[in-house]
Amino acid sequence: MAERTRQKILDAAMVEFGAKGYSGARTAGIAARAGVNQQLIAYYFGGKQGLLDELRRRWSTRQETLVPPEATFAESLQAYLDVTLDHLDWARLVVWQALGDDPGQGAEESDHTQGRRIEDGVRRIRDRQRAGELTDSVSAEFIVLLAHMAAFAPVAMPQMVQSILGVAPGSAEYRRLCRDQLATLLGPREAVHDTPPG
Repeated sequence: MAERTRQKILDAAMVEFGAKGYSGARTAGIAARAGVNQQLIAYYFGGKQGLLDELRRRWSTRQETLVPPEATFAESLQAYLDVTLDHLDWARLVVWQALGDDPGQGAEESDHTQGRRIEDGVRRIRDRQRAGELTDSVSAEFIVLLAHMAAFAPVAMPQMVQSILGVAPGSAEYRRLCRDQLATLLGPREAVHDTPPG
């Protein structure tokens, strides 16, 4: 029973944080969404900050097992697109925080974890470049940035995605298009031979 109540509170907090950001979210609103007494938030999590810290911890654990080591770049990108666009409340919270709505307590640890994850992503891209899976004419850092932009564009700029690509933001068609286009754009360049005709 207690674990089910905790999960209801966490689910409600994710929706509230996604809709209003950390600063705009209220424990009363979270409690109302969860259908629980507001005092249970303090009891189980110590308050709003504790809720955010627990959500971050769970999300971090989930991301560490997101992509199997043998996955291709296209498969990795697909997994990243799916986890971002299937969890829009979390993705919106990430956008809120990127815009500066991030509490001091816990934010530094979150930034450190994100920094480590980005460094790991850059390292994996470099490994793919050395293996010939991806072009080395684009920096690994920029490839990681492109992947993040593709994943968060439907969250931060859905109307622009719709206008430019003519597909529903976050749809399976959008994900497939991003995966295929980036894999094509960033794939290895074929060797050019200057063989005269004839």
